[in-house]
Amino acid sequence: MNGNHGTNHLDAEPVDGDTRYGPDDRIAISLTVNGEKVEAAVSPRLLLSDFLRGDLGLTGTHVGCEHGVCGACTVHLDGVPARSCLTMAVQVDGMEVRTVEGLAGSDGTLHPVQRAFRECHGLQCGFCTPGFLMAVTHLVENEELAETDDGVRAQLAGNLCRCTGYMGIVAATRRAAAEIASKG
Repeated sequence: MNGNHGTNHLDAEPVDGDTRYGPDDRIAISLTVNGEKVEAAVSPRLLLSDFLRGDLGLTGTHVGCEHGVCGACTVHLDGVPARSCLTMAVQVDGMEVRTVEGLAGSDGTLHPVQRAFRECHGLQCGFCTPGFLMAVTHLVENEELAETDDGVRAQLAGNLCRCTGYMGIVAATRRAAAEIASKG
């Protein structure tokens, strides 16, 4: 089998003969996840997506293609969308990580993007939804949204959905942007 697909990442062969770290080595990291300080000792080969899901129990971050193509694993790193399946956990030392679980208010109030996706039927099976929520949240919170629906589709081209046809996603994006703009 090629690559690490289907194997334990700790048993992977070193790249280019790099033997600096063995399967039992750990590196201390300190980061903020959804406003909470987190300290952990992780393998240098541990993906951020695996750390979030396995170590922290934040399973809203989905892992689809494991190649950074589908966007299901999108999180915010210091406010910028990033693919957690392409990022090593050790790379986020000192950073602020925001996952889909960090969108809603502490009282459970949905973020305007979450509410808009629900109201506009911007999801069906839900697998891609966390990645879309994170991508759209970045666009609307930073007032970077394209003016046309085709422009919005282009901005969201890094997130794939096999169910919706994107009409509900674009409508939800527009609704969330309008709500956020009206408040600020």
